[in-house]
Amino acid sequence: MEHPESNIGSTLTDQPSVASLAEYTAATESVGVRALSERRIVRVVGDDRVSFFHGMCSADVRGAVPGTILPALFLSEHAHLIADFFIWVTNDALLLDIDDAAWTLARAHLERLIVADDVEFEESDVNRVIDLEGPRARDAAALLASGAPSFGEWRFAERDGLLIGNLPRLGGPAFTTLGREDRAAGIVERIMSGIPSARTIGEATAETIRIENGLARAGVDSSDKTIALEARMNRAISFNKGCYLGQETIERATARGALKKKLFGLRFPDAKIPERGTPVRLDGKEVGRVTSTALSPRFGAIGLAILHHSAWKPGTALTVEVSPAIVAKVSELPFEIGN
Repeated sequence: MEHPESNIGSTLTDQPSVASLAEYTAATESVGVRALSERRIVRVVGDDRVSFFHGMCSADVRGAVPGTILPALFLSEHAHLIADFFIWVTNDALLLDIDDAAWTLARAHLERLIVADDVEFEESDVNRVIDLEGPRARDAAALLASGAPSFGEWRFAERDGLLIGNLPRLGGPAFTTLGREDRAAGIVERIMSGIPSARTIGEATAETIRIENGLARAGVDSSDKTIALEARMNRAISFNKGCYLGQETIERATARGALKKKLFGLRFPDAKIPERGTPVRLDGKEVGRVTSTALSPRFGAIGLAILHHSAWKPGTALTVEVSPAIVAKVSELPFEIGN
């Protein structure tokens, strides 16, 4: 089976994936604040920006109105995943909210396909991304603007010089702010003082929430041979739009039910967490490899893996190839108590 590139491990790791219980509690019961220094905001301008991106990514860019946030994917012609990102649609530009390293790959991919299109990429002065995670994320966003942000998921508005969006970045209730670098410290301070239960959260806590919600991370749970549907990145795919790069493979897999692999959860015993890349087997045959892991306060030791269809039934026992071997149970996503 194809699998993400990694150092294939055969050991268990005792490093917890949750930075602290206090961070996790804030992010799941109040609000966790996270400055995303690894994100880049790319401003796309030019008369052909909408038509070009409509054909180059999985989202329905042409059908989006200003004030919309689109989850989107750049795919190869065979629907292999290149990068995942968000598009903030404004009146005069498309703002790409993308991982900095992923943009390097994506830009090279796009520039090979620009022929006579009027499309330009610019650095945005709205370049600081702050993620507000948790059930009180809306309250936190309201502290930053005059009037509570009342809009629904995947919508944003400009308030007091900030772009504030209802963006479930990690799969749960969340808002995101885009602003200038010089405003970032003030944003965090205002939230922390206005909501006493708020805390800043780190990458480990964010990863735990992502894994609990069953969201694949490009380059971690996928390789350059992973088809987007295998990674369950359906929220970033428009199944009604016109032709785009990779559509033929997506359409064929959807219409014929031809997927042979798909992302599932794994539950590990007794807080035993295998390294990323560890093979998992069913009746002696490799059916996948561990791609992400976390030690969740709610669900215990959990992970993600893209599994062969023979192992898709929740509750299936898989042998994890560590020494000594352990047994993991397949779980549907997102994780739930008892599943």
